[in-house]
Amino acid sequence: MSPAFRPTASRPGLGTPPAQRGASTAEGSAQAFSVRLFGAGLASAELMTCFLGLELGLYDALRRTGAATAARVAEESGLDARMVREWLEQQTCAGVLTVDRPDVPPEERRFTLPPAHAEALLDADSPNWIAPLVVMPIGGMAAVLPQLVEAYRDRRGLPYAAYGEALRGGQAGLNRGVFEHHLPGWISRHLPDVEARLRVPGSSIADVACGSGLSTLALARMFPDAEVHGLDLDEASIRDAEANLAATDPAEGLRDRVRFGAGDAGEAGPAGHTLVCVFDALHDMSAPVDVLKACRRLLAPVGAVLLMEPSVGERFTPAAPDSERFHYAVSVLHCLPVGMSRTPSAATGTVMRPETVRAYAAEAGMDARVIDVGHPFHRLYRLTAR
Repeated sequence: MSPAFRPTASRPGLGTPPAQRGASTAEGSAQAFSVRLFGAGLASAELMTCFLGLELGLYDALRRTGAATAARVAEESGLDARMVREWLEQQTCAGVLTVDRPDVPPEERRFTLPPAHAEALLDADSPNWIAPLVVMPIGGMAAVLPQLVEAYRDRRGLPYAAYGEALRGGQAGLNRGVFEHHLPGWISRHLPDVEARLRVPGSSIADVACGSGLSTLALARMFPDAEVHGLDLDEASIRDAEANLAATDPAEGLRDRVRFGAGDAGEAGPAGHTLVCVFDALHDMSAPVDVLKACRRLLAPVGAVLLMEPSVGERFTPAAPDSERFHYAVSVLHCLPVGMSRTPSAATGTVMRPETVRAYAAEAGMDARVIDVGHPFHRLYRLTAR
């Protein structure tokens, strides 16, 4: 998940543990609970308005114009001035925008997107980019809620493809900063032997469940002597990955060393890979042990499997930090239904605790070592064949 989102351990709100809520959980606390639900509803509604701003290009227009009236922003974005003015005023009340002289007639008010907010919303290369966290839940998860209701009622899952482009893009964006800003250092510090072998010409990496290929491209940039093969079951994701590869600078030489294919881990070519990666995906899979067995078969004798999975507690507790609350919400809305869309299913869910990873690895004939990288959302696991 995005490193820009720094969770607190005990922020009061919907889902705050009883020990931290104090009197709000006592008899007659319906009003206090209603207030918390109102706060959650307000945050959800404001997130939807941010989604509009991103999808309609309003934030982009504000960055181009600087301080501007509703009419100017509407002209720049090709929208209705009255509707844009309502959005600008709402965004100002929400603290996203600022306004010069709020007491002048509405048509004369000039609104500004502060540079720091513009960076968080619009700069994909910034470690503070948070826009994917707007796009994924609103455009991806909320859009399928009617289907999700029926899936729960029918005791079945919902396939990944049902969530559409917004989910794919949002999920890729959330992890982009991790792959570009953190993964190189993590591998260098915690897997120095693997890094050394990947510096040798002829080495290779298999990136299983590569999604839109951002992790695959990041690995290829880290290790210019390695061939990198990205693989995913979702054909739409592979099309995104191929488009991302085609958009790279030819001078990087990535197109000569990176290839993508639609299929499962058993189709990642012959064995002999120095590194096999599964990033933020094993918990979504209906048959995680089978996938790990396939990853094991792909390894060179001294190779390793590298997992990136949610950094959750060793055991369940209602006093969970915000990061785990987020993982649980994503699991209910996406990861568990996706994992249960194929049968039989391990039904793992996003909150895959270390003991579960160890058990899956052992069943696949591997040992698992937990690598705590100090990230609020992610941890690594190194798996090696027994």
